[in-house]
Amino acid sequence: MTERLKSPVPLATRIQQFLHKCAVPGQLVHHARGENWSDVVLQSGVAPELCARAVPLIDRRGPAVAVIPHLAELDLGVVNKGLGRSFQELGHGPAAKLFKDCEPGMIPALAMAYGLPVLLDASLLDLDHVYVCSGSHSALLKLNGASLATAMRGAVKVHMGRWPEQGSSSVASHSVQERSLATLSLDQVARKLERVYKLPPMPDTAMRILHMVNDPEASVAELAILIERDPSLSAQVMRYARSALFAYRGELNSIKDAINIVLGFDRVSQLAMGIAASQAFKISGSGPLGLQAFWRHALNCGVLSQALAVLAKPEFELSEQEAYLCGLLHNFGVLLIGHLFPPEFKMLNKLRESEPEAAMSDIEQQVFGIGSAQDFIAMGHGSMGAILLKLWGLPEAVIKAAAMHQQPAYEGEHALMVHIVQLSNCLLAEYGIGDEPASEAMLDLCGQLGIAPEQARELAAVTVEQCQSLDALVSDIAA
Repeated sequence: MTERLKSPVPLATRIQQFLHKCAVPGQLVHHARGENWSDVVLQSGVAPELCARAVPLIDRRGPAVAVIPHLAELDLGVVNKGLGRSFQELGHGPAAKLFKDCEPGMIPALAMAYGLPVLLDASLLDLDHVYVCSGSHSALLKLNGASLATAMRGAVKVHMGRWPEQGSSSVASHSVQERSLATLSLDQVARKLERVYKLPPMPDTAMRILHMVNDPEASVAELAILIERDPSLSAQVMRYARSALFAYRGELNSIKDAINIVLGFDRVSQLAMGIAASQAFKISGSGPLGLQAFWRHALNCGVLSQALAVLAKPEFELSEQEAYLCGLLHNFGVLLIGHLFPPEFKMLNKLRESEPEAAMSDIEQQVFGIGSAQDFIAMGHGSMGAILLKLWGLPEAVIKAAAMHQQPAYEGEHALMVHIVQLSNCLLAEYGIGDEPASEAMLDLCGQLGIAPEQARELAAVTVEQCQSLDALVSDIAA
């Protein structure tokens, strides 16, 4: 019989006790420390097809954990229909409270050790051995088929892993890495990107601001204190509040004054989060895709998108605060490409400069297959940005605006917000702001939003003129 696990580190205590109680043998596979579950799989060197991923769920009857192949996507529709439940995914923050002896982000497949019900994708029982979370960032737990079957004796078995070629899943006969990205969902591409590259985590200040944005009880005083902890961020917010954009002629002596008198909680929190989040990227400041151009475009697009949302048909009930955030962050994919793929980014920057009339998507295709980026670059910076914003937990409308702002015919979820950002980009392109050439789509977008073209152009002219006062802020952010 295989020797049972003896070392208490790095195996979570509850998992170790459960394995001992059930007489389940296994083996710890030690490896370099990973930052998250996907990175743990990558660092281990284990074939991803042999790993099982745990997804925390919750509904009115309480929490549970679904265990599926690492490369598959959980099909909640199948789960809820088959079991008569109404599960939705539980965020990693709340989930961490259920597994206090596990490291952050490490959700154990053996969740029955914590008294939780487990749903197991039945296809995993067909494998000779499976690697699951040990509760640590520096080791995987290897179980052979018999051990997994014993450990999962009380689990509900159901086929719930969705693969690109199938509606519900059995274990794929080849790796998702060999499949074209065009056939994968955003979640699947995100997991692949996480496995292949080290994605930048959201900076701590940006994460704290995001949590505050989502907290209805957060106060202006709390936001001000958080921003004031970062002197550079504080200076940038104060410069923004004192700009001609808001034409406030009185004295502003603190961040609290800037929020209460000029900017408001929503605008300050969104701007500060965007600036703080951009600190995760290290890219050149020069060129049409550099940080200087990026922030000039982002700030103009945020302001103009907010104004257009107010001007759109009232029955659309568009959130001006959400429109501002969509405009501000929709191009974050450019920063991600620059951060992950410096050689390709350098080439994109040069091509954008030498071919000002070409669509950005066409330029990105020219870089396809060059260097390490390959098919990721071919996805376009929109999809790249959407993946990062999704992993960072931004609102769905912001994710969709990033993903689809290069698709003029888009009519899916959050289409109106996407059209707001697209219209902003069209209008700003007439002033040479942004990474796209001027487009004839402006009239169609105005029609879809119920905005008179002459009003839209007038609004753009005012925005560009007012935002000229932000040039010093742009230079400061990009420094």
